Amino acid sequence: MKLYIDSANLDEIRDLAWLVDGVTTNPSLVAREKVPFEETIARICELVDGPVSAEVMSLVADDMVREGRALARIHPNVVIKVPMTEEGMKAVQALSADKVRTNVTLVFSANQALVAAKCGASFVSPFVGRVDDVGGGGMDMVSDILDVLQNYVFPTEVIVASVRHPRHVFEAAALGAEIATVPHAILKQLFRHPLTDAGIERFLKDWKAAKPPASA
Repeated sequence: MKLYIDSANLDEIRDLAWLVDGVTTNPSLVAREKVPFEETIARICELVDGPVSAEVMSLVADDMVREGRALARIHPNVVIKVPMTEEGMKAVQALSADKVRTNVTLVFSANQALVAAKCGASFVSPFVGRVDDVGGGGMDMVSDILDVLQNYVFPTEVIVASVRHPRHVFEAAALGAEIATVPHAILKQLFRHPLTDAGIERFLKDWKAAKPPASA
């Protein structure tokens, strides 16, 4: 499974650029950085050699297409993030016809994922955490999406998004999702386990006790 970092913070991305396969951003993440959007995307593309999702803000298909084409010119790795709406899917069709890769965001059902795939989406992003937040089963949704898409020959990859904790990453991998996009803090947690820390501490203690003292 590929791991993306869900961030627009250059320090966070730089910290884990050696590990991740791509980057996803959204308007909220970009706004926090207080740097012009296009500049942020260009600088991210310099750090990570993989897909970098940049979201359109228009709501009408023709405007989304114009905005998406302009963003795609920033760098070959830019993927245009489009909301899961009827207008958005018209834009995905047009952008796909231009060979511009798209990531359909705010997906909350297998039906939405199916429509996005039929319209030519390169990626679909089901938001597991937000479904869990309202009492639903985010990973059940991902399972349904994978079941549906695997029945056909869509090239669409599933990006498990709105990841809240390391368990979401494991469950995404266990289900066979192609990608999980994960905040920096949660990516850091993937390295850690208390038994690893305890084992290192014990090994160092035993080594220090067994090591002969330095000769005078």
